[in-house]
Amino acid sequence: MNATDRTPADLLRSALAADPGRPLVTFYDDATGERVELSVATFANWVAKTANLLQGDLGAGPGDRVTLLLPAHWQTAVWLLACSSVGAIADVGGDPAAGDVVVSGPDSLEAARACRGERVALALRPLGGRFPQPPGGFADYAVEVPSQGDRFVPYAPVDPEDPALIVAGREFSGAEVVERARAEATGLGLTGPGSRILSALPYDTWEGLNAGLYAALATDGSVVLCRHLEALGEEALAKRIESERVTATAR
Repeated sequence: MNATDRTPADLLRSALAADPGRPLVTFYDDATGERVELSVATFANWVAKTANLLQGDLGAGPGDRVTLLLPAHWQTAVWLLACSSVGAIADVGGDPAAGDVVVSGPDSLEAARACRGERVALALRPLGGRFPQPPGGFADYAVEVPSQGDRFVPYAPVDPEDPALIVAGREFSGAEVVERARAEATGLGLTGPGSRILSALPYDTWEGLNAGLYAALATDGSVVLCRHLEALGEEALAKRIESERVTATAR
């Protein structure tokens, strides 16, 4: 973390420069048994590729609205940082009809068709797998993203004071996301490097986004992001907390 960081993308760049090999996001889906661990470097590579797809192939730029119809998932975290890298507004759970681009999981494809702009579908399968049959009218993220470049440079500078995130009807600038994430991190139990939060909160509120991504990024911590945690018993959860060296929880 650098005191001059003003956007979530800045936070990621600082994390990459400081310690690229440390874990940043560890994702569990307790409905499928999936576990994925992404280091800062691996996560940043996914973000760069996704930002190149967003800017180059989908034509998104500063001020464009990217509607994210996605659950709390490691690929959603990637899209949030890709939007920040481009300068686009990540509209989490927003109206697809108001979006310039819509990014949908498999359960919201019909709603996503209301978007008149570019449409991207994520299968949300283990290891980032593609759809067995691509949904009509959508680009399959898992097909499109691998060929994208590993380095990203925005066509236009990103202004930290511009709108960057909309969630639960509230709009935040990039600077507000960073400032609020830093201010609220201690209350979540994230006190600096080595802090590790397990979050089972959905991504449809600021609290869920902060516990599940931004606060850890703002404090050189890491997140264990759990989907369908209700399928896990308390004894198994206690073992996970121990094995993952969790220092704080948000449930």
